[in-house]
Amino acid sequence: MVDWVNLAIPFAYLGVVVGSLYTFSYLYRKRQAAHAASLAPWFDPHLQRNIYLSLLHLDPPEGTPKVPDGVLRAALLRRATEDIHRIVAVRNAKQALTTLLQRGSVGDELWQRFQRAEKEVEEEIRDVVNEANAFSPNWGQSIFQSANEMANNAIVRKRTEELQAQVPKEKEWWAKKLAGIQSDFMKELDEESGAKKATAAVPVSAVGSKGSDDDTVLVEAGGPTASQQGGGKKKKKGKH
Repeated sequence: MVDWVNLAIPFAYLGVVVGSLYTFSYLYRKRQAAHAASLAPWFDPHLQRNIYLSLLHLDPPEGTPKVPDGVLRAALLRRATEDIHRIVAVRNAKQALTTLLQRGSVGDELWQRFQRAEKEVEEEIRDVVNEANAFSPNWGQSIFQSANEMANNAIVRKRTEELQAQVPKEKEWWAKKLAGIQSDFMKELDEESGAKKATAAVPVSAVGSKGSDDDTVLVEAGGPTASQQGGGKKKKKGKH
């Protein structure tokens, strides 16, 4: 006969072990989910999504027209544009955060926050696609392409505004630079004109000083000057 008691003991042991592991796993996942929910969100509140949902579920009073579809489409497109910014932010941060996590430079809480943000972005993309297809078929396939163009235009416009804000400072800097160059140029012109005047005055003074020096030397040496020699010759002719 089969001893059911001896066979039941191992099965009961396995059941206790499996039940304990399942209970521990359930409680651990629940605790991790509660801990992850208590962490600070990775992104700020999604204002564009809240605006779209408010307009979509707005219940106007009687006699008041509903929100036009054009307004809802524009709100949904703005929501998709914000999603584009978040997708780019997640892609740029994932590689660097993975490297830092492998090196032990960041904690698990930051990684959990990032994973939750990544899941939220994926769910947001699916929700936007479904909402776009509800307005018109196949719009969900092109809504993010249009949102990407809008996001790029917004970046270019912001950069242009920043450059235009720097125009007055650049003009002031260039004005000071040109004023300094002009002053240096005028100084160089003044120095060159002064040097030319000094050079033009040197030969006259030098010749006059040279002649006077020669006459002085001849007189001091006792030699006759030109006028004295002429007078001597005249005296000799008078004697004869």
